[in-house]
Amino acid sequence: MSQPRFIPGHDAPTRSRDTALLFAARGLDLLIVERDGAVHIPTGAELPALAAEAHFLGELDGVDCYAVALSKDTEPPAGMKLVPARGLYTQVDEVLFGIVGRALATAEWDITHRFCGRDGQPTVLVPGERARRCSVCRTPFYPRISPAVIVLITRGDSMLLARNANFPGAFFSTLAGFVDVGESLEETVVREVKEEVGVELKNLRYFGSQPWPFGRSLMLGFTAEYAGGDIQVDGKEIAEAGWFTPDNLPNLPPPMSIARQLINSFIAQVKARSTQG
Repeated sequence: MSQPRFIPGHDAPTRSRDTALLFAARGLDLLIVERDGAVHIPTGAELPALAAEAHFLGELDGVDCYAVALSKDTEPPAGMKLVPARGLYTQVDEVLFGIVGRALATAEWDITHRFCGRDGQPTVLVPGERARRCSVCRTPFYPRISPAVIVLITRGDSMLLARNANFPGAFFSTLAGFVDVGESLEETVVREVKEEVGVELKNLRYFGSQPWPFGRSLMLGFTAEYAGGDIQVDGKEIAEAGWFTPDNLPNLPPPMSIARQLINSFIAQVKARSTQG
């Protein structure tokens, strides 16, 4: 069995950080170096002051990775620039993009939990885990993860795809939404679908999951079959929706996304049925 490309960790090793990759984040932006048209992550040697206070994320192909929050008044050093991390989605591989997501969440957690939200006292790092703890009341604070569901609805050889009014680009995707307090994942799927396109579901099944750094969410994928109702878009989140077949597809989300994995899986099933028939 091959060694995993990325091995996560919490406690920083004692070795030098000069050769480590330093993921410096400001909000949802990441500090990068562009060389020969390719994206590179700065090293600790290039940003020694930031590297000294960074948080260990793990090892990528044997190279240490760290995350650090870049303050608002810090200008990018010469040869580096801040870019929206979402834009790296099509420029780096899935493993590296996953580390970028870890870095964004870790940097935000670190900078927003320096003080306790209960009594205002300073927090301290907890060895062995990603946590800060109040120095007085001992309340722990972990990076925020917001669970969200995403579902592909099918009807025979067709699938229901929708264009979100807020999507960066005119592509169609599966339906998704955040889990509300007190809801099960299944209840969230039913509610979101009803609110956004007005149809009923049956045979809801779990598909898989994917961490997603924008919204600090964990996407939990499902498939479901159409059970009735006419498509009625809400006009707020969903601009338009319709039924599509593998032979009549709109612009789709990037291959790395769980939405595209859901779509591709269904397309493969339809093609397999057609060859068997």
